[in-house]
Amino acid sequence: MSTDTQAPAPQDENKLIAERRSKLDSLREAGPAFPNDFRRSALAGDLQRDYGDQDKESLEAAGQSFAVAGRLVRNRGAFLLIQDVSGSIQLYIDRKGLDEDTLAAIKSWDLGDIVAAEGVLHKSGKGDLYINMSTARLLTKALRPLPDKYHGLADQEQRYRQRYVDLIVNESSREVFRLRSRIIAFIRNYMAGRDFMEVETPMMHPIPGGATAKPFVTHHNALDLDMYLRIAPELYLKRLTVGGFERVFEINRSFRNEGLSTRHNPEFTMLEYYWAYADFEDAMDLTEDLMRKLTQGVLGTTTVTYQGQDYDFAQPFRRMTVFDSILHFNPELTAHQISDDTQAREVLRGLGVEAQPGWGLGKVQLEIFEATVEENLDQPTFITAYPTEVSPLSRRNDDDPFITDRFEFFVGGRELANGFSELNDAEDQAERFQAQVAEKDAGDEEAMHFDHDYVRALEYGMPPTVGEGIGIDRLVMLLTDSPSIRDVLLFPHMRPE
Repeated sequence: MSTDTQAPAPQDENKLIAERRSKLDSLREAGPAFPNDFRRSALAGDLQRDYGDQDKESLEAAGQSFAVAGRLVRNRGAFLLIQDVSGSIQLYIDRKGLDEDTLAAIKSWDLGDIVAAEGVLHKSGKGDLYINMSTARLLTKALRPLPDKYHGLADQEQRYRQRYVDLIVNESSREVFRLRSRIIAFIRNYMAGRDFMEVETPMMHPIPGGATAKPFVTHHNALDLDMYLRIAPELYLKRLTVGGFERVFEINRSFRNEGLSTRHNPEFTMLEYYWAYADFEDAMDLTEDLMRKLTQGVLGTTTVTYQGQDYDFAQPFRRMTVFDSILHFNPELTAHQISDDTQAREVLRGLGVEAQPGWGLGKVQLEIFEATVEENLDQPTFITAYPTEVSPLSRRNDDDPFITDRFEFFVGGRELANGFSELNDAEDQAERFQAQVAEKDAGDEEAMHFDHDYVRALEYGMPPTVGEGIGIDRLVMLLTDSPSIRDVLLFPHMRPE
């Protein structure tokens, strides 16, 4: 049996592939080379869980037979190790109990092959479970060798490009995506438990909306119409709130035609929800409760360790305004300096950022915040009272129209969520859209279009509502201690090879 224990050089790999193809040719000549009539009776992980604590004598006395199947990942002489979705288990080559044809077939197996076996469950002297094979079959011939068993698939770019190989050989990668699935399932169940209805909204929009971002453009042939991949589901979800669905959520894929980084991917996943007769304070309370229960429910602890730093989700989350946070993290500044347009621009210039034409004081304050505050927001923190100028869909604060009833949620210096009391004044919304159009005309590719239908929807009346978007990918990064967003995406976008 080929062990393929060393990572082959390209010419050696071609030789190994040729040998495997020759074996496959022989299989085709003998009959069906890819049988599909085997049915297993047990998973490896279930056997380990249910029988791992039993002693050798008890298992031998029980004489229970099981049918198992999986990928051949180790050759240990008389023992083979197979891996299925749940874990791994050994197969014992019983030379007295297997016929000559089966022994010959097993000898031709290679690491990576999908194999099946049936036999009685035993335990070795070392305490390892194994199936004493009475029958054995090859189900799928692998034509390419697996990576070096000692080093795995170490090249990071190759792990992203060939995720299927990464998942075969790296248990840590498999665990990240199992955990991602559990996180999303927990969030879905949490929202349903609070009477939110899960909905689906279009992924192709006639005009982009719901966020300030550069969209991807496609073309609808039947309608002969340019359309945009959704940058956010917000405006459609709020249309549903107008229609009377008072609590809705969508775990959605959104697309933004922007740069790649360890925190950004053009295609990403969000939880977005809308809640009628609630405000941004209620949404912050919900977010805090969700995060605390999520960490406890999925990780078994409310202390999350990310890249060597512990984050405590059990303590009440800190809440600060944009304005107060700037002063808190920049003690050399005064309230007057960041309240006066001229002086605020000077502060920003001192940070190496030149205010652009058309920027008001709100935009300048946000730039100061992003340059000096965000990276310092380590423990779970809500930042509130964002300037109206940079919050085109948010409700103005009743006492101070310069700011909105909006928050962003930060952990480890990274934004994980954005929420606000919704703007349900149709005339105010039309004015905000018009201001965005002016910015677009001035060259801002991320500014919003004027959505006439959405304004019309608001004219029918939307109840007081709060909405929030939570970035699933960044949340999974945090909870799986993954340094790059590509580590938590099964198939991240990359340049073609």
